[in-house]
Amino acid sequence: MQYRFKRVFVIVMDSLGIGAMADAERFGDAGTNTFVHISQRNHGLNIPTLNSLGLRDLDEVLGTTKVAHPQSYVMKLNESSNGKDTMTGHWEMMGILTTKPFKTFTDTGFPAELIRELEEKTGHKVIGNYASSGTEILKELGEQQKRDNSLIVYTSADSVLQIAAHEETTPVKELYRCCEIAREICNRPEYLLGRIIARPFIGADAATFKRTPNRHDLALSPTGTTSMDILKKNGFTTSCVGKISDIFNGAGVTETTKTVSNIDGMNKTIAIAKDKDFIGLCFVNLVEFDSEYGHRRDPIGYAKAIETFDGQLKELLGVINEDDLIMVTADHGNDPTHTGTDHTREKVPLLVYNPRFQHGKLLEERTSFADIGVTVLKNFKLRKTANHIGQAIDEVLKD
Repeated sequence: MQYRFKRVFVIVMDSLGIGAMADAERFGDAGTNTFVHISQRNHGLNIPTLNSLGLRDLDEVLGTTKVAHPQSYVMKLNESSNGKDTMTGHWEMMGILTTKPFKTFTDTGFPAELIRELEEKTGHKVIGNYASSGTEILKELGEQQKRDNSLIVYTSADSVLQIAAHEETTPVKELYRCCEIAREICNRPEYLLGRIIARPFIGADAATFKRTPNRHDLALSPTGTTSMDILKKNGFTTSCVGKISDIFNGAGVTETTKTVSNIDGMNKTIAIAKDKDFIGLCFVNLVEFDSEYGHRRDPIGYAKAIETFDGQLKELLGVINEDDLIMVTADHGNDPTHTGTDHTREKVPLLVYNPRFQHGKLLEERTSFADIGVTVLKNFKLRKTANHIGQAIDEVLKD
């Protein structure tokens, strides 16, 4: 069977929103614009590849210019779901509408009752219990954990409970057991969390502690059938790069490639584009935009990461085939010039490229991230299920 596109690459620039949604004030995010404010704080961005795809049509990103871009369609996507977290955004891309947002405990830490039950059931004392960078909390509490065989519990702006422990003091198998207990506790409605993450580390002291590759996520499964589920059921590849498989709890995934950074994620995506002949979806998450720069309120570091990505995107576009489709987007905002450290309720960009396009232009705003997944399904002549939201972007499939 012939398809308009044989391989579709969906690349998520995690948290790179492009303007507050109409309801942003309800989330405390009025006036936010991750992309534009980063460009302003950096006195412009050097991003010729994104510029050539038509980014300036979406907003006044400093350093970009209006250009003709017949090989790319650009548009903004609004989020239909009620939330601004990673799981909600990615699930919506694949057709899931989330009406009840996952719980977060960024400002308060986890309730005393939850911590007490976790201590009783695991047999370990809990230390920490506040929002923190994973590397910073190791500097603060790692030596205490290593000495006492306690558990470092912390969270972030996402709906997540993370547990860190030294591999020599608390073996990885034991840490996983504790995380399974936490997952069971946090399945209850009063605590409902998207993910529990085991964060083992090694090192002699605070100066040398580092996290190991033995991270393990225990996520909730999507609440309905996703576009990836449909692709997999019908024999198509769903190749996931970065934390995509964790976000979907493995549902709909045929293969996964772990990454350690944005650069590593793009290098592995480029390698897939060069070397792997498949029919289906390659779904990529580049988490460092969010974890290293958005949450840490570092607009200059964020700007450099965007510029680095732009160079790697150029390399990717240079190795794809004429029957490949590239879709570059985001899952929410995280304006590093905004107050606090939380995600921001924003529209996201969508830039869609194929070297054979002839009529690329700015399209009207879309009402849902789910239009991405539905477009992928329609390309492969598949139908969405009853729970699916979203409409295919027909201009992309007809050019």
